Amino acid sequence: MPEMITVNDVGMRVEDTTGRIGILRDVISNFEDPAAPPSERRKQHVAFIRPERGGREWLVSPDQVQRA
Repeated sequence: MPEMITVNDVGMRVEDTTGRIGILRDVISNFEDPAAPPSERRKQHVAFIRPERGGREWLVSPDQVQRA
């Protein structure tokens, strides 16, 4: 099993478990979604990935991402 990506992999080309490929922008261990109502917010470990050719960034658990 490949190693989980970390903040040291920021800027690298990565692939998530659904096959989407992008550039790792950040890994945050205590991310709380600001769009969620305050009573429903919870800290979570999240990787931020943007498509290689631009587009909308997506979030995924870092254990579902590996270097491409």
